[in-house]
Amino acid sequence: MRRALLTATLAVTALFAQGQGTRPQGVLGESSLGATSIPDQVKDAAIEQRLNDPVPLDAEFTDDTGARKPLREYISKERPSILVPVYYECPMLCHMILNGVLRALRAVPLNVGKDFDVVAFSFDPSEGPQSARAKKFEYIERYNRPGTEQGWIFLTGDDANVRRLTEAIGYRYKKDESSGQWIHASGIMVVTPDGRLSKYFYGVEFSARDLRLGLVEASANKIGSVVDQVLLYCFHYDPAVGKYSLTILRIMRGAAAATFLGILAFWYISWRQNKNRNVERLPAIP
Repeated sequence: MRRALLTATLAVTALFAQGQGTRPQGVLGESSLGATSIPDQVKDAAIEQRLNDPVPLDAEFTDDTGARKPLREYISKERPSILVPVYYECPMLCHMILNGVLRALRAVPLNVGKDFDVVAFSFDPSEGPQSARAKKFEYIERYNRPGTEQGWIFLTGDDANVRRLTEAIGYRYKKDESSGQWIHASGIMVVTPDGRLSKYFYGVEFSARDLRLGLVEASANKIGSVVDQVLLYCFHYDPAVGKYSLTILRIMRGAAAATFLGILAFWYISWRQNKNRNVERLPAIP
């Protein structure tokens, strides 16, 4: 009963935090809902943004095949990555996070393994390649796009390497000894090709637009379309809520520039037409 209650509390807290808009300190914690609203077990779970900080690329993790490699082997130098901290035997919240990522990626025209990678890692050091392999099979099958196998990665690691990574990304979690579950926040991070933290997105449901813009921006505009570039001009990432919001001033500037160019084009066309008419009126030279 205690285990089910703790799981439900974590899930509801994450959903509430997402709906209210989360501060940079974390998704779950006193800053999100108030000290009196959160059970004592949950107060240690939070995400502290470390924007532009590097992730430890030399930290070693094991993939679903059992190969142990440094993180730099899993984070591509050619494209951005989405970092997803979870644990694979989580009874509810981590499934909701992974499902939220999957739903958002299905709505994004960019492709895993081609335009960007997804690197999920377990912060539970007792989990191994078998758990990672089961999760990879499930989500690659559900994503159902060619070429995903090399780009959607599920990792496990020992406590020392996991702690290095979670501390670098500002991800705090704690084990509840009575239930055996991990108390943790819910969120994902976008990492640049050179291994720096670019964006944080909170909750268990992620906006496809925000995720796409975050990936395009993290890639230094090497992926995406002209439409994405226009949207990045009009939308600004707000780290306080982990979302992109409309930038009215930029839109007004763009509209003013478009109006000026339109007037200039109209004047030029009118001038050319008048010039042509004047030429036609000139008397013919005998």
